[in-house]
Amino acid sequence: MELRAFCVIVLVAFLAVSSQAAKTKKDKGKKAASDCAEWKWGSCVPNNKDCGIGTRDGTCKEETRKLKCKIPCNWKKAFGADCKYKFESWGECNTETGVKIRTGILKKAMYNAECQQTVEASKPCASKTKSKSKGKKGKGKE
Repeated sequence: MELRAFCVIVLVAFLAVSSQAAKTKKDKGKKAASDCAEWKWGSCVPNNKDCGIGTRDGTCKEETRKLKCKIPCNWKKAFGADCKYKFESWGECNTETGVKIRTGILKKAMYNAECQQTVEASKPCASKTKSKSKGKKGKGKE
């Protein structure tokens, strides 16, 4: 009977120690939480050239932080990488200018970015009109 009680005590002690060790290991990976609620974030600054991986600085009261960020290399520089727009379809080609235009309405401003409510994008008209293919390739001759 004493052996059984001793085994139960050892088992309970082992479980208590292992659960405490797991808790401290879990807490070790977490960063300290901030009391600050209103962070001001700067724009993403790429590490080299004008796109790719970079950093963004944030400040709140006396605290400062850096976040990793990424600027896609196909982003519209005029709009800013932190301004997301919902664009309409491309308009008809203006034959005088050789350009077609579409309008975008602000969908989301990330990291407190100052964004325009509407923007316009333009691109040259296609020089050739695309024709539909007459038949499927590889289907044998008829």
